[in-house]
Amino acid sequence: MRRIGIDVGGTNTDAVLLEGDRVVHAVKTPTTPDVTTGITRALDLLLKTGPVEPPLTSIRPPAVQAGLGPPAPIHAVMIGTTHFTNAVVQRKDLVPVAAIRIGLPASASLEPFIDWPDDLAAIVRGEIFMLEGGHEYDGRPIVPFDAAGMRRAARRIRELGLRSAAIASVFSPLNASCEDEAAAILREECPDVAITLSHHLGRIGLLERENVALLNATLGALAGRTVGAFTKALERSGVAAPLYLTQNDGTIMLASLAQRFPVYSFASGPTNSMRGAAFLSRLTDAIVVDVGGTTTDIGCLRHGFPREANNVVEVGGVRTLFRMPDLLSLGLGGGSLVRPEPLAVGPLSVGYQLTERARVFGGADLTATDVAVAAGLVELGDRKRVADVPADLVKSALARIHAMIEEGVDRMKTDASAVPLVAVGGGCFLVPAAIDGVSEVVHVPHRAVANAVGAAIAQVSGEVDQIFQNRSREDAIAEARRLAEAKAVSAGADPATLTVVEVEDIPIAYLPGNSLRTRVRVIGDIAGGGIA
Repeated sequence: MRRIGIDVGGTNTDAVLLEGDRVVHAVKTPTTPDVTTGITRALDLLLKTGPVEPPLTSIRPPAVQAGLGPPAPIHAVMIGTTHFTNAVVQRKDLVPVAAIRIGLPASASLEPFIDWPDDLAAIVRGEIFMLEGGHEYDGRPIVPFDAAGMRRAARRIRELGLRSAAIASVFSPLNASCEDEAAAILREECPDVAITLSHHLGRIGLLERENVALLNATLGALAGRTVGAFTKALERSGVAAPLYLTQNDGTIMLASLAQRFPVYSFASGPTNSMRGAAFLSRLTDAIVVDVGGTTTDIGCLRHGFPREANNVVEVGGVRTLFRMPDLLSLGLGGGSLVRPEPLAVGPLSVGYQLTERARVFGGADLTATDVAVAAGLVELGDRKRVADVPADLVKSALARIHAMIEEGVDRMKTDASAVPLVAVGGGCFLVPAAIDGVSEVVHVPHRAVANAVGAAIAQVSGEVDQIFQNRSREDAIAEARRLAEAKAVSAGADPATLTVVEVEDIPIAYLPGNSLRTRVRVIGDIAGGGIA
């Protein structure tokens, strides 16, 4: 089984070729403003027969080295990208959205976008429609769904020329009938409008679930262009293989499905690094510190997967509550600018211009990489170019960098016991050799491209988080498992390889009918084979 993993970061685009569970080739190239060009360049470097240029050395596929003819075909390509979260954070490539809230008269006081940053809301807010309907917490209808009002809203959406809509109904994870009926009416009146239903994405909590649906809807056009660019890059490179996108939980789904749900890829970059760290280190429980060119992401591995956040997660200032890893991001990376008076490291970074602006590469900006080279931590560029940096500045800047990482690790730990730490990323030379509360700092092979490795090894998942009533615990878990397996198969999993990795059930005393909130997560290999 030969697979390609690609991670498109803000500074570098990394790519690896895996054969079974072995990394046979890896490259790192600067990210380009044009998605297609950057990925095409990485693929060309990855698949060519010649040696790989510095700074990353790698080995060529054995068949090419031995002169045995063309290599075996690629079975799958997995891509992780920060495009979607960057679009929200940077307020670009977003489209206006029709926000449809079903819940009157119970939810009139807080309209959609009520807790959004003003600048982001001004871009995304197309038109707001508040309709009667929704359900109580026990599953009873609040009032009958206003189908006539929904039809008027649909016609208004058509008049305004809006191309994307998000529908959220009160307690739709318990009963999604209002959202489904509203979507059917909207499709009749506006067949070209892309529709996001909140119960497909979020959990209980109307505002947070609605926010996720609105974010997903505003990213629909960008998702289409991005997946199209990825597909075009594969075609240009002559790679004929199924395309998958990585998700927030360290798994993948078919690009066609990922195009419908771009929010599932918000945190795929750091999640890929954590999965790659687990694979390369063979550790299933550890702290992972991923130092890139712009940011440092710190997370915890549990059973080989990132620990999930159980509370509200903000994306670009918007409160969300759905499947996201528990991460701490610091404005520290290899490209972080260092200012001497007063001493400051980051959060501003030279990003993908590191090889142009850093002093060791002939630039004029003092970066964290320059400090590391001056301190003898890494050999990059020309060390003579930082010989004039005062030793006191190097020492104090390095101390500040180490303190930032140590504080971040301490914040992410849940108890005082010492745990191993895996350092990955192109800037992992900034991680100190010893940290309080850490049993050992582990540096792994191919650590600079751990994110791409994590993408290449990813499996397919399906998750269900739903309330069941009038069922036994065993029946509720069995039904949740069936639904989760169906989701995994639709995302590209081989049904024969599915296994349950998480089961959580919570009795809800305030609901009638022996109500049980059940969450089941299953994982399987991609259809066509696994990594072994």
